[in-house]
Amino acid sequence: MKVLLINGSPKAKGCTYTALCEVAKELENENIQTEIFHIGNKPIRGCMACNGCSSTDGKCVFDDDTVNIVLEKAKEADGFIFGSPVHYAGASGQITSFLDRVFYAGGGFQYKPGAAIVSCRRGGSTAAFEQLNKYFTISNMPIVSSQYWNMVHGNTPEEVKQDLEGMQIMRTLGKNMAWLLKCIQAGKMADIALPEKEPQVVTNFIR
Repeated sequence: MKVLLINGSPKAKGCTYTALCEVAKELENENIQTEIFHIGNKPIRGCMACNGCSSTDGKCVFDDDTVNIVLEKAKEADGFIFGSPVHYAGASGQITSFLDRVFYAGGGFQYKPGAAIVSCRRGGSTAAFEQLNKYFTISNMPIVSSQYWNMVHGNTPEEVKQDLEGMQIMRTLGKNMAWLLKCIQAGKMADIALPEKEPQVVTNFIR
């Protein structure tokens, strides 16, 4: 089993990375393979809703950033954790554009557990956390929680490590993710099928 952890910060080894490492360490302790992937610090264009991905086997038509790399990795992953710093009380602009395209194009997320973590100096964490969780609730993904909202506080990686409660929340998140993945694996071994999907109904309110 493998969990793909996405670092949505422009900084490859900053506060968000520090929190993700704490989660990954606990997953490794539970014999879950992990990979932390940095989306980079170059511009990531937003989704244009062109629907071109429907004719490219779930690959985004724009291939000049890290979106398609993660879409390939998502096919092999069993769970996901998306991390972001808090910018103006929301997730970073980069990861927002990134996730808009990843979730619009990708089909590798259905029924796989997901979790979000946020890192902030002081405020805006709950708004950013809520924003990230919306990607899971529109994609048939079980959400993994912790003992408190998945966030750490600090202005540097060293300060994040001093947030003892935040670091414990990250470890608990790792344990809970490992537990759910093992439960899902046990269900597969017992021939418990995924929920049967109905044909999608789309209702437009303006006719």
